[in-house]
Amino acid sequence: MGLLDILLGRTKPVVADLDRLFALPSAAVTLEAAAGFTPTGQGAVCFATVEGAAFEQTHREVQALLDADTDRDGPPVELRQDDYGYSWLVSPRAPDQLHALVNDLHAVNSQMEVNGFGPQLLCSLAGFRDRAGRRLALVYLYKRGTFYPFAPLPGKAQRRDNALELQVRSALAGDLRIEQDLGRWFPVWGAPGL
Repeated sequence: MGLLDILLGRTKPVVADLDRLFALPSAAVTLEAAAGFTPTGQGAVCFATVEGAAFEQTHREVQALLDADTDRDGPPVELRQDDYGYSWLVSPRAPDQLHALVNDLHAVNSQMEVNGFGPQLLCSLAGFRDRAGRRLALVYLYKRGTFYPFAPLPGKAQRRDNALELQVRSALAGDLRIEQDLGRWFPVWGAPGL
């Protein structure tokens, strides 16, 4: 970064650090102790859909890689599209397999990067629930290298539990790099894996 960049207020974009995903299992312990939320075993990676044979080949490679896991029980990895046109690669695991889920999320992100589709990556999430049935996602923003909580309220209206999100932010500040700009805590309505 040069002097002109400093004078004009330009900054280097934050580089994604996918290894931060590996902090999720320890954050889950803190989250359960502080707020009573436990992993659901559901997780997903969101990316902007791109047309073309190379992108389709990358999808197939990632799905084959994750489905080849002999420890996987239940449904295979699945590709879904949301109402907004984004693609989600959903990885279902048993609730007690958060480490394996994090490995899946890391593998998907890494494979997309290796194949040149890093700019299409948007976020990854891991789902949690408490005994009352409240849902929560810990969302990793790929382009920022940070996490934020997303807590949708039950019902058809698209509303969030902001108080819970702020409580989770405080509880996990020592475990995860939390996104400080609340304007970047984007809602992921209807996200598979939540």
